[in-house]
Amino acid sequence: MLETPSLIIDEAKLQRNIEKMAQLVSKNGVSLRPHTKTHKIPDIAKMQIAAGATGITVAKVGEAEVMAQHGINDIFIAYPIVTDSKLERVAELSKSINLIIGVDSLEGAFNISEVAKRHNISIQIRLEIDIGFRRTGVLYGDAIKLASELQKMDNIEFQGIYTYRGFFMNGKPTLELEKAGIEEGKLMVDLAERMRSEGIPVRDISVGSTPTAQYAAMVEGITEVRPGTYVFYDRMQAALGCCSLDDCAGSIRATVVSRPSENLMIIDGGSKTFATDVGPNSDPLFLKGFGHIVEAPHAILERLSEEHGMVQISKEDLFKVGDIVHVIPNHICSTVNLHDKIFLKGNDKYEEKIVYARGKLS
Repeated sequence: MLETPSLIIDEAKLQRNIEKMAQLVSKNGVSLRPHTKTHKIPDIAKMQIAAGATGITVAKVGEAEVMAQHGINDIFIAYPIVTDSKLERVAELSKSINLIIGVDSLEGAFNISEVAKRHNISIQIRLEIDIGFRRTGVLYGDAIKLASELQKMDNIEFQGIYTYRGFFMNGKPTLELEKAGIEEGKLMVDLAERMRSEGIPVRDISVGSTPTAQYAAMVEGITEVRPGTYVFYDRMQAALGCCSLDDCAGSIRATVVSRPSENLMIIDGGSKTFATDVGPNSDPLFLKGFGHIVEAPHAILERLSEEHGMVQISKEDLFKVGDIVHVIPNHICSTVNLHDKIFLKGNDKYEEKIVYARGKLS
């Protein structure tokens, strides 16, 4: 018997999701480099590679180190690495695997160059471009100038450009995923062509999130997409139309621990179990509550404290103390990072998998 709360992953759905994305991308002749921030588990990354992925993407050096220790040897850190301490780790890792890192500033590139010189190596980089998400990335209009400067630096091997925009278009969230993905791809291909006309060689044009990857991959010139959430999917992706709730491989198994009134039940999972970064009533999805309760789709997981989940139910619901429910979280990526392990369910058996890259914040 599993203790609760536990994070359960349906193995059949997991495998189906992995294979479907690989097929969608490969038919356009584009490489798939999934972002492992969603699962943080080397064995699942290996499943993705076995299905056709050319390598993986991570966000942190610590995640790259974990994946490399478990035998994965082609990794892109899609994040600007700027400090000497982290770049020293990048340099050591670069000596044993194919490693590419992100950069979006002249200062960061200078630090990369200096560390690479000390180690007598070249470090592969991609320039991150901001095309509207307003996070990291050089502004679109400044990208050619910065790329030109990067070409002059010693011990840096410029590989290309990348971006992340998610389901944003015109500076705000959108449900027009195909339009957003195609626009994302075209913006990046156009920029790469202008860079090439300036004598800047661009090999990689890497784009795409789970909502946009299959559409961005349709744009001629795109070389790589980096979806992550598709491996498990979640309630947010279902609301976006990327999948159905039945495609969601991950759910929290929880126990009803209290029934204080006829329209309220309490489960043993709170903010230390469920991610809260995709909260209720946020534009453009306006989700109700913090997750979808499989056994009671009409119920609302309306509030979370650290160890309690308050569920609004109807008086007709017959849940009693001790009952088990399964909740598909709004956002699976951040939810996984709250758990030391997941339980892979197949043929009514559970296999424990350690979330080895959990908490690797540096």
